[in-house]
Amino acid sequence: MFDNLSGRLEGIVKKIRGKGRLTEADVDEVMKEIRTALLEADVNVTVVRSVCNRIREHAIGATRSQALDPGQQVVKAVNDELTRALGGETLSITYASKPPTVVLMAGLQGSGKTTNSAKLASWFKAQGRQPLLVGADLQRPAAVEQLRTLGAQIDVPVYSDPEDPVLTAHQGLEEAKRLGRDVLIVDTAGRLSIDAEMMEQVRLISGAVDPDYTFLVIDAMTGQDAVQTAEAFHETLKIDGVIMSKMDGDARGGAALSVKEVIGRPIAFASTGEKLNEFEQFHPDRMAGRILGMGDMLTLIEQAEAAFEQDQAEQAAAKMMEGQFTLDDFLDQMQQIKKMGSLGNLMSMMPGIPKELKNADIDDDSLKPIEAIIRSMTMEERTFPKVINGSRRARIAAGSGTQVGDVNRLVKQFDEMQKMMKKMGVMGGGMGKKGKKGKKGRGGNKRPKGLGPGVDFDPSGMELPGLPGSPGMPGLPGLPR
Repeated sequence: MFDNLSGRLEGIVKKIRGKGRLTEADVDEVMKEIRTALLEADVNVTVVRSVCNRIREHAIGATRSQALDPGQQVVKAVNDELTRALGGETLSITYASKPPTVVLMAGLQGSGKTTNSAKLASWFKAQGRQPLLVGADLQRPAAVEQLRTLGAQIDVPVYSDPEDPVLTAHQGLEEAKRLGRDVLIVDTAGRLSIDAEMMEQVRLISGAVDPDYTFLVIDAMTGQDAVQTAEAFHETLKIDGVIMSKMDGDARGGAALSVKEVIGRPIAFASTGEKLNEFEQFHPDRMAGRILGMGDMLTLIEQAEAAFEQDQAEQAAAKMMEGQFTLDDFLDQMQQIKKMGSLGNLMSMMPGIPKELKNADIDDDSLKPIEAIIRSMTMEERTFPKVINGSRRARIAAGSGTQVGDVNRLVKQFDEMQKMMKKMGVMGGGMGKKGKKGKKGRGGNKRPKGLGPGVDFDPSGMELPGLPGSPGMPGLPGLPR
């Protein structure tokens, strides 16, 4: 979503990082470029003005203070102001002391309210809660049926009554109490545009259930229209936060960077794909890091922890370090990675990924040729790839619908990966039979010793060896090379 803005800001950051001194003329030039980048990203003009004024204030202060690295101080200022524009703090959900915690979903028709109601229910369920969905959108044909279908996929019950949306919402609240459900999510009707009737209906529903949280679902693809929608809803309802849908689309990102400054409410959640698990709590600081090309390793780690079973992950790590990792294990790891979300989204979180790889059209289908090749192998071939001779390669290629060259490349790269992992295990004392396991820790973005807070640590300078498509490593079959 922020690809164009990210590319522009990364270029600006590279120009000023590491400069021994910055003059006020340098600052003026940088600010001109930042202002242009934000305007081209469809950020609200008022927001652009206030963000740029604050960055300029920091930048001028850095030049006059003769800081050790004024360029890096400006980068920090840009990061801080992007974080502030995106909401500053992560919205923390506080649950009602007397269940259920009631969440009201509002928004225009087509913004993704119904789908995001189910995604939010799935998120609450992952937090150990027991949600109930209420279908109070009786305007749109099949809206309730869609909610029931989505609810069945995530094993969350759905309550609805065809008579009256306000009565349905109230009865849904009573049903949640009767069933002992501790979270109630009410999906309301939308319109193609703001009108008095819709606003009155959602206001009455809000009065009937007295929500703990009212979330406005905004389609990120609608740009500044989304901000105007947010203003209109906020005048009628007490909006607590925004759910930004279609964050995986081609929108320029202006709505996300404008909504907090305009209505004073943060983005609470972001929908990053079509799948029900492609939904995450929104962290402004992490998103700012992504925009500036610094990655978002914390979210990547959290998604990995949710997708991987700890025992399986430890066994896989031990096998890697001992050089006993097989193609069958590799296939299993690929299935686990797919649970973490779209490959494009995962790439955007990794620091040091080449721009051409980030911008490549990578989707889950990119892994299918690799899966097909491995599935066309016998168990012996998956365990001992060295037995794969010419005739076997031809058979595997025919069975997987790929070329012999694709099979050769996969086998060769897997052999190189095994050797590298084995060397790492030996060098680190590893997790081999003779080595002791190192202490495990979760530090997220741990700072190297000797670096000051928020100044010199730059994850974007990191390289990730062995990543398909990275420099010096040809792409696996089906992935860009």
